[in-house]
Amino acid sequence: MSRRSIPRAFAAAAAALLFAVLPGFGPTATAAVPAPAPRPFVSQLDLFCQATDPYTPPPTSVSFRHLNPVLTKLGGDTVRLGTREQLCVPVAKNGVIPPRGIVDFVRWVDLSCYRVQGRTVEFPLRLSHLNPVVQKLGARDTEAVMGTPEQLCVPVAKNGQLPPPEVLNLVRHLDLACYSLKPQEPLGIPLTLSHLNPVLTGLPKFEVKVAEARGLCVPVLKNGDEAPGDVLNTLRWVDLEKFDVVGGPNPGPTVLTLKLTHLNPVLARLPVETAKVGGRAQLGLPVAKNGAVPPEK
Repeated sequence: MSRRSIPRAFAAAAAALLFAVLPGFGPTATAAVPAPAPRPFVSQLDLFCQATDPYTPPPTSVSFRHLNPVLTKLGGDTVRLGTREQLCVPVAKNGVIPPRGIVDFVRWVDLSCYRVQGRTVEFPLRLSHLNPVVQKLGARDTEAVMGTPEQLCVPVAKNGQLPPPEVLNLVRHLDLACYSLKPQEPLGIPLTLSHLNPVLTGLPKFEVKVAEARGLCVPVLKNGDEAPGDVLNTLRWVDLEKFDVVGGPNPGPTVLTLKLTHLNPVLARLPVETAKVGGRAQLGLPVAKNGAVPPEK
């Protein structure tokens, strides 16, 4: 090889490596592992959402449409990303770990939530809990009205740890629009929570009591995002009712400093964010709307 060709070869190798690790390129395009089925995945997805220090991303407008069959008649909305308010991370309840093949996906669902303002829908719903642990504790169905979008929660990676390619193929498209909810009834059950994401599994378990419902987070697809059909078939069923919780990580409020990298292709241009996480918390629990239960397959 000539001396002149060495830099060219090095540049080609570096480009290949870069495209292999960036979201939107490389292994995700050829992932052979299908997305998990809707009911097994959604019923095991519980997210612990803690407040972050405020951060406002560069000016970004996002248009989205609803994915869940119950809400598709609502069409879509266009919102502007405001201040980051929360980071939501996956947890297990009362020591019950999701089964193999499901936990491999659930443990990588990390969502950064930004304040938004959008169109009020005033949509009546009957909400039914899906997680087996919560069902066994006697959580009942509730009647509620979905109101105004308050947050857009989008997928991120923490501290540069990307999900495996077949998992990234799903979680990078998981966007939730979180709406106000009335009435704000308390669930009133105690839970022991433990972290599932590899970055946080070294943290101790902690006790919470689930208090008032504050919102409903529903699946949306952002304009410009092209998700595979099997991925959409699963993600369209991700509905999380968000509750305030009393208690939290012990001892006292734990403050973590994390680096957040956006995974969704539509937001890939946004810079890496530094987030201090701790303090006031909420818990997102999976629910079905109006009797439309996620299919088993």
